[in-house]
Amino acid sequence: MTCYIADSAVFIMGNCNLDSSLMITVPSVADELKSRDSVLRFDLAKEAGLRVEWPEPEMVKEVRRKAEQTRDSEELSKTDIEILAKALEHRDRGVLLTDDYAVQNVAVQLGIQVKPIAQKKIKDIILWQKQCIGCRKTFEKGDVCPICGSPLKKKRKKIIKDKSQS
Repeated sequence: MTCYIADSAVFIMGNCNLDSSLMITVPSVADELKSRDSVLRFDLAKEAGLRVEWPEPEMVKEVRRKAEQTRDSEELSKTDIEILAKALEHRDRGVLLTDDYAVQNVAVQLGIQVKPIAQKKIKDIILWQKQCIGCRKTFEKGDVCPICGSPLKKKRKKIIKDKSQS
């Protein structure tokens, strides 16, 4: 049976008409809910069977490794990493519900099925790099150019066509 791993967008947007008893999330999702409506949706989903579980530490490590490879690690919050780890635990029969493009980018590369809530699904997998705004040299990571001292800006390094879209 398919289960759905719910990112905070599920409760913020409120337009996900799925059986709450098939949904799983992580505790830190509740911390991201600011509006009264989103908190109410979360509480109602819990009463209807939403499971709130901590991710397995090994899965968190695997997500961090993959996010480093894609260079999405700077974009991912603690909650993003935890929700990805929980989705990784259920990769064979789970679908990750999220609108976050960095989360989707890492998820697709981990073999996790993704379904957006209100946004469009990503079309391609992107690997990122950093480029100096001064001397234009590129680097794998960092915030300041080690050559000229100018700030580094995130830039697409490589785009891989997502074959699952076909």
